[in-house]
Amino acid sequence: MNKKINQSVAYFSMEIALEKDLKTYAGGLGVLAGDILRAASRRKFPMIGITLLNKHGYFKQVISPKGKQEEQADKSNLKKLELLPGKMYLNISADKVLFRVWRYFLQHNNGLKIPIYFLDTDWPENREKHRRLCENLYPGDKRKKLKQAILLGRGGVKFLKKLGLEKISKIHLNEGHGALAGVELFLNSKKDSEAQKIKEVRDKLVFTTHTPIPAGHDVFFGEFLLKYQPDFPTQIKEIMENDTVNFTKLALFFSSYANGVSKKHGRVSREMFSDFNIEAITNGVESSFWVSPEMSALFDKFIPNWRQDNRQLKKAAGISLGEIKQAHLLAKQRLIKFIARQKKVNFSEEALIITFARRFAPYKRPTMLLSDLERVKEINKKSGPIQIIYAGKAHPDDEIGRTLISETNKRIKQLFPEVKIVFLENYDLEMAKLLVSGSDVWLNNPALPNEASATSGMKAAHNGIMQISTFDGWWPEGYVKNKTGWTINEAPDLYETLEKKVLPLYYHYPEKWLKMMRATIALNASYFNMDRVLNDYIKKAYS
Repeated sequence: MNKKINQSVAYFSMEIALEKDLKTYAGGLGVLAGDILRAASRRKFPMIGITLLNKHGYFKQVISPKGKQEEQADKSNLKKLELLPGKMYLNISADKVLFRVWRYFLQHNNGLKIPIYFLDTDWPENREKHRRLCENLYPGDKRKKLKQAILLGRGGVKFLKKLGLEKISKIHLNEGHGALAGVELFLNSKKDSEAQKIKEVRDKLVFTTHTPIPAGHDVFFGEFLLKYQPDFPTQIKEIMENDTVNFTKLALFFSSYANGVSKKHGRVSREMFSDFNIEAITNGVESSFWVSPEMSALFDKFIPNWRQDNRQLKKAAGISLGEIKQAHLLAKQRLIKFIARQKKVNFSEEALIITFARRFAPYKRPTMLLSDLERVKEINKKSGPIQIIYAGKAHPDDEIGRTLISETNKRIKQLFPEVKIVFLENYDLEMAKLLVSGSDVWLNNPALPNEASATSGMKAAHNGIMQISTFDGWWPEGYVKNKTGWTINEAPDLYETLEKKVLPLYYHYPEKWLKMMRATIALNASYFNMDRVLNDYIKKAYS
């Protein structure tokens, strides 16, 4: 463990989505982290991942007969991980907490083996409350949340020091959970003055913020924070405000570079945190991970080097429409079989499938499509059959989100069987792959300006699936009229768009529909990919 390493960027993230058996992610933030590290592997760019070992993951979602979300413990397959020798210690309050580290190697497309390190406190030497520290992602308990942040930020830096910190040119904090990395670096600095110490830390840290929603930023009262971190540098006036510490501001203060995850989100973030310079690097997805096997084979045939250079997907404009139709049909059939197995509902491969799959939170407005059930029935009857898929989890402590799931399922019962509609439980990586390749239309209707980016629509675009979305997140950059999808504001727009644009095009002008599918790949997939994202980070943040 003491051997010096040559990795140049350490990526700190509370969640990283690697594979189905490792329950180390909750949603988009973790999937994005996994995609960045996959792209680094493929391109042989030296990175490492630092995260926590959440043995019971986020939670396994079960929908009760009454349509309510129930949470069950999930379990990670630790056989996939290797426990490293050596022990490290961390001070939490008056306790000395032992943590050890597990390692997983991520290798994508025969690329570089990227080590992902999982910090773990579940050892007999620790008190029971500390042993259970890493049990679940995103606990509602504020104390546990802070302790997890201490372990990720400060424990992560302690581990890097053991690995050989001088080999790490940058530490990239993916969201504010790892902000205490800056504090650990500051307290370890051997520089003479406070200003020199801060500069040394800033030379090491870069930061990405992911949410424009105030509740998404962890804020702790000074007295509460100092109880668990008595050495917190309160003398630095800029990091405490009204006796509170905002972890996003803490990360911004200690970072030399910061960015939001779309152009619009960059602007919103600059308004939220006007004391800091926040740029924008719009998210992307790891193309070869999200494209269906059939579409991948098609790209291999027409664009041989698309995996190595995702920009080449613009050449999808030259793929024959018939082959796009056939590749999509096979992905759609696979999704339909999955629905039949899971829900005993038979979808038709001829009828349009529209999918809403994301976290259930009020600002994402999951029930917009179902706000007028009679209108949905009328559209289904007059404009052509629509088939609807819902999927997504609500945080166990988000009562409004959980209520939205119950309400969605209640309305599904009122629509079915007149309209074929299902809620697929326990949305995960594997289900996401089926949905983003087998659906016909991807729906995203957040209330502005609350969506920082949203990457699921980018995954769908890689498979030729158009998006209907409000003008938020990445969509102002991805929307090209009559080419990549449709833009809406409220429910009446959504119904009118379906009735007068989407369904007539799908059922009466199949060639025009296929041309839009092809344009979506050429215009969206060629830009909203990890090649471009990693290039931007290397150029703007890591160099």
